[in-house]
Amino acid sequence: MTEVFRLADSYVDDLCRLDPFTATGLGIAGHDDEVTDYSPAGVEAQVDLDRRTLGALGHAPVEDDADRIAAAVMRDRLGAGLEGYQAGAPWRQLSNFDSPISFIRMAFDLCPRDTPEDWERIATRMSRVPDSLAGFTTSLRHGLATGQIAARRQALVCADQASTLGGLDGTEVPYFAGLAAERPHDEALAARLQEGARLATEAYAAMARFLREEYAPLAPATDAVGRDLYAIGIRRWLGMNRDPEEIYAWGWDELHRIEAEMAATAERIAPGAGLEGAMAVLRDDPARSIEGIANLLAHLQDLTDRTITELDGKHFDIPERLHQIECREAPPGTAAAMYYTAPSADFSRPGRTWYPAKGQTRYPLWTEITTAYHEGVPGHHLQIGLCMTFQDRLTTFQRQLGTYAGHAEGWALYAERLMQELGYLESPDYLLGMLASQAFRAMRVIVDIGLHLQLPIPVTEEYCPGQVWDWATALPFVSRYCGFAGPGFARSELDRYCGMPAQAISYKVGERAWLDIRAQLRARLGSSFDLKRFHMEALNLGSLPLDLLEQELLGSN
Repeated sequence: MTEVFRLADSYVDDLCRLDPFTATGLGIAGHDDEVTDYSPAGVEAQVDLDRRTLGALGHAPVEDDADRIAAAVMRDRLGAGLEGYQAGAPWRQLSNFDSPISFIRMAFDLCPRDTPEDWERIATRMSRVPDSLAGFTTSLRHGLATGQIAARRQALVCADQASTLGGLDGTEVPYFAGLAAERPHDEALAARLQEGARLATEAYAAMARFLREEYAPLAPATDAVGRDLYAIGIRRWLGMNRDPEEIYAWGWDELHRIEAEMAATAERIAPGAGLEGAMAVLRDDPARSIEGIANLLAHLQDLTDRTITELDGKHFDIPERLHQIECREAPPGTAAAMYYTAPSADFSRPGRTWYPAKGQTRYPLWTEITTAYHEGVPGHHLQIGLCMTFQDRLTTFQRQLGTYAGHAEGWALYAERLMQELGYLESPDYLLGMLASQAFRAMRVIVDIGLHLQLPIPVTEEYCPGQVWDWATALPFVSRYCGFAGPGFARSELDRYCGMPAQAISYKVGERAWLDIRAQLRARLGSSFDLKRFHMEALNLGSLPLDLLEQELLGSN
């Protein structure tokens, strides 16, 4: 093992000790009864680890290309984290996705649940949730005292999530109580689980009250983070340095290009009815829908399993361990978007795609197919799962911590359009679903950059020409491109953009990077260009900052 690889593996071990929730997410055993310390002391311990690792990395010899790439990924990832710390990110980390409010609950989704010992650890961890949330509250209070304060909207969004988990809102059984009652246990274990669930639920209720009553009244009303923090977001999520205003202008052009494709496809579905008429047919026709979340999950499971079998060997080389993937319902208290969780380090826990019920009972299929390709194969499950099989080629850090949204989400969006190229979206219903997904991601580019940089809408546009973006201006625009989703989705999406600056652009900007690299290689290699080879060679590099991806694929060919 080279010194770079040793440092990378050592970093993951040390981080798992400091952040047990990340350890559970990675499927690394030994920490499933522990909780992460989100207090200022816990934050400083992780920052110290990052600094020490970067210092040691600067003295480590680089022995080969694997070392060179591994070191570059660690320097970029840890450097971006320190940049965020210096800008005060840990003291205002409130977001409907990117916050300890969600991290704590998600760790329980991924805990092993097979043996009585597993449930003992769950009971212990639930009893310690109050400690983790109390530490996070201390960090938020530190942010209030130092002027590092999240936007009021993010505080209230997280308060709503905490309220649901704390049993203050809704009529459903609170999350932790439901977890404690998931299966029969002996009397002593059942009592421990019920007590742990009570403590965790009460802690979330207390967090909700803190955010609503103490934090939100002191938080700023503006949602925009400004250019400096947005630049940090671009580096964090995409691993690149780009002019956001150039991306903003490109986003408008891309949106209009996709809309033209959508209009032509809509004509095939409902001639003369226009795009809205075609979408109404797809939403309202019972023959184009599935009743019940259980039936939807079964349909998507069959589709995903069949897709893996058909693509393996022909368009990709898919290891046998990646043939197993589970389609599951997302628990209450999550955001309204689908998401993916990777396999555990030893693949004993498979990759999973999570679909929120969103209060619906009937699920139109026209957008679900492309979502399955995005979240499963050839999207996230193939790309992220494949990296995890490269135990000799990539460091543990690269396999499990070094994922860039620009690389991963860009690949997953590229995978959606690739499935059209491979003949899997010949139905105009599913093609329009893919195009709607593309338009939705192009809209994200426009709104995310426009809102955070407070840019004007071009005067040539039909929608609010010349008006400067803010939340109220953005919501109707976002809603226009969420016609495929259920009620409340647009608001959840916009809240997400406000709480995770630059993450929302990673899909379309990442896809643009993949398409640009492919086009350049195809032009350079001519008839010798092989699509399967391109995909496998690119994916074999692991998740890279987009600037490094371009350098590795174009600089050596």
